[in-house]
Amino acid sequence: MRWVFAALAVWGALHPMYWFLQWFGQNGYDLGAMVDAWHANAASSGLVWDLTIAAVALTVWVLAETVRHRHWLGMIAIPATFGIGVSCGLPLYLFLRASRGGTRGI
Repeated sequence: MRWVFAALAVWGALHPMYWFLQWFGQNGYDLGAMVDAWHANAASSGLVWDLTIAAVALTVWVLAETVRHRHWLGMIAIPATFGIGVSCGLPLYLFLRASRGGTRGI
């Protein structure tokens, strides 16, 4: 399973980045305009909030398990989550957790 999580983490990093780079190519590197685009309508605002809440929940879980098991490598899932997205951060954390023997390792 850990290699499935690794593949999902790579896909979760590359696929959304493709679309972000497309948007930046059309609109310039204006993060404010990108945030405005995320809230263009109620459907996209709902998706933004859904992903934000999922990212916060993942962060709380990573912090709790990292502190409990003292395996600090799992913390890299937090910047991956907020810098790339939940689609990368969650499978990355699951890969790290699985590669260390479940909850005993991370």
